[in-house]
Amino acid sequence: MITRLRGLVAAWTIIVPLLAVVLLILTWGRSLPGTLVGLVTLVLAGSVLAAVHHAEVVAHRVGEPFGSLVLAIAVTVIEVALIVTLMADGGDKSSTLARDTVFAAVMITCNGVVGMSLLVGSLRHGTAVFNAEGTGAALATVATLATLSLVLPTFTTSQPGPQFSGVQLTFAAISSLVLYGLFVATQTVRHRDYFLPITRQGEVITSEDHAAAPSARTAWISLGLLGMALVGVVGLAKGVSPTVESAVEAAGLHHAVVGVIIALLVLLPETIAALRSARRDRVQTSLNLALGSAMASIGLTIPAVALASLWLPGPLVLGLGSTHMLMLLLTVVVTSLTVVPGRATPLQGGVHLVIFAAYLELAINP
Repeated sequence: MITRLRGLVAAWTIIVPLLAVVLLILTWGRSLPGTLVGLVTLVLAGSVLAAVHHAEVVAHRVGEPFGSLVLAIAVTVIEVALIVTLMADGGDKSSTLARDTVFAAVMITCNGVVGMSLLVGSLRHGTAVFNAEGTGAALATVATLATLSLVLPTFTTSQPGPQFSGVQLTFAAISSLVLYGLFVATQTVRHRDYFLPITRQGEVITSEDHAAAPSARTAWISLGLLGMALVGVVGLAKGVSPTVESAVEAAGLHHAVVGVIIALLVLLPETIAALRSARRDRVQTSLNLALGSAMASIGLTIPAVALASLWLPGPLVLGLGSTHMLMLLLTVVVTSLTVVPGRATPLQGGVHLVIFAAYLELAINP
């Protein structure tokens, strides 16, 4: 029976990414009727679950923290492609799309994913334990990237409005790449132990004993299917985005809600993977996914949109408003207090989730 179930899981996780790519090819650039939107949404949801499965296969093969890094970078690269594509099609009304999506990714990961992971881990195992050194380094990098890329444009004077001048945008893009590169080197080479799961006695868990690692061939196949699933997620999301934008406008909501929806959709695979890790008492892996995703979202998106702004129509608005800057400050302060002890209770998880709920409420009712 177990073997049969495993066979069914393996079958659908192969079929769904292939179906998503085929459906993407058939619907690309076309206006979708309501019935087809429903089918696309169903396949899109299946692609998200398939992406999580294949990411976990790859992560099990390469081990932590490389596994978390694979999923974070893969999702973010596709997210960048989606943002640039929508900005190219949207004209002036999409001038804030990159800012809204990146900030939404930061709030979703640093409050939503972190909060749910801490809550699940602490409720299931008493307290959620993690390495404060590695998590603190990740948080410091996220805070610096967010400030340089999303806060400073509001206060610069070389360009009217919350925008960077060409030189300032170039500096922000290069700084983002340098900081992200330094973090990846720290996480995977020089101080890899800081980002590995730990036991309740503080000992680093270097390997998993519950199952044998998949073969290299299986891992490569899963990596390819992961890429197909993510392409399907973002491509199909672009197909249904006009329907989403129309629904947002019909509901009288702020256009920033579109960025929130994009970020929620793109980050869904990482959210599911983080919660599964938290259930297994691997909260460090959950935090690697959350903060790594926030970091990759800024560190890769800002350079990409900076380059794309050379030919994209309309201005590129990156500076946050006062309300969002206050939410970012609250997030950094609270996350710092959460990280310092190296362990968390359901209270800390609940605090992060309340901040996330406040962000969503302000996105709907600014």
